[in-house]
Amino acid sequence: MKRLQQESPGKTEQTDMPEQENTMSFWDHLDVLRAALLKILAVTLVFGMLAFLFKDTLFAIILAPKSSDFIVYRVFHAVAVRFGSGMPADDFTVDLINTGLARQFIIHMKAAMYVGFLFASPYALFQLFRFISPALYVDERKYVVRVAGSGYFMFVLGVLFCYFLLFPLTFRFLGTYQVSGEVRNLISLDSYMGTLITMSLLMGAVFEIPVLCWLFARLGFLTVAFMRRYRKHAVVAILTLAAVITPTADIFTLSLVSLPMWLLYELSILIVKRAEHKKECA
Repeated sequence: MKRLQQESPGKTEQTDMPEQENTMSFWDHLDVLRAALLKILAVTLVFGMLAFLFKDTLFAIILAPKSSDFIVYRVFHAVAVRFGSGMPADDFTVDLINTGLARQFIIHMKAAMYVGFLFASPYALFQLFRFISPALYVDERKYVVRVAGSGYFMFVLGVLFCYFLLFPLTFRFLGTYQVSGEVRNLISLDSYMGTLITMSLLMGAVFEIPVLCWLFARLGFLTVAFMRRYRKHAVVAILTLAAVITPTADIFTLSLVSLPMWLLYELSILIVKRAEHKKECA
């Protein structure tokens, strides 16, 4: 980072400026960006190949929610016993089937690349920050680091929320639901994986709401008064969005998705209020 120094008698003033970019042409910037993207792709492929090699461990984690010994089900049963429900453990398992000759191999590759993307994403954020940081002031760099770090943390939190709570309870409810004892559930591996990945990505995006609200508040586009005034409208919008992004139309899944979204909205109000307070004190 270069600094412009202006000296006057008895005083030295330093002004933080972005690095000069007139030394690099558009094609030079394009070459730097291409190199960063190639590094990101290489790291993603390395993590993806590692995940591909550890197939048993990978799918032991992915397929864990389909059996009653999954940790979430055991915790819920322990809580029920603790409060004296006296209900026996609900032993269940849902059989998954494969409907295509090469589908298991393709799904194995997709799952490995998805895991590789998750593990490589911090490195990807670092490379992108290195690319744009020379054009930013020091204060702007701090905001970028905060937004990127908070956004990544909230995305991972959303994925974990989906894996440990939303998807297991949804799958248990729908996978064991029967309109008649004569109708047996046979869930395809494609359906299982597609639902898990889609719900994980969507919940990761939903958990970005507080970060976006904080950013908009810092930019002056959003106020706490506005969010409070339109709280009822937000609840309707949340229910509508939850109905759109959920893979099924049952009220159980809708409640599991809409409740955390509403809590995130209320958390966003507190975050925006704090951001406004700091802005006034500055």
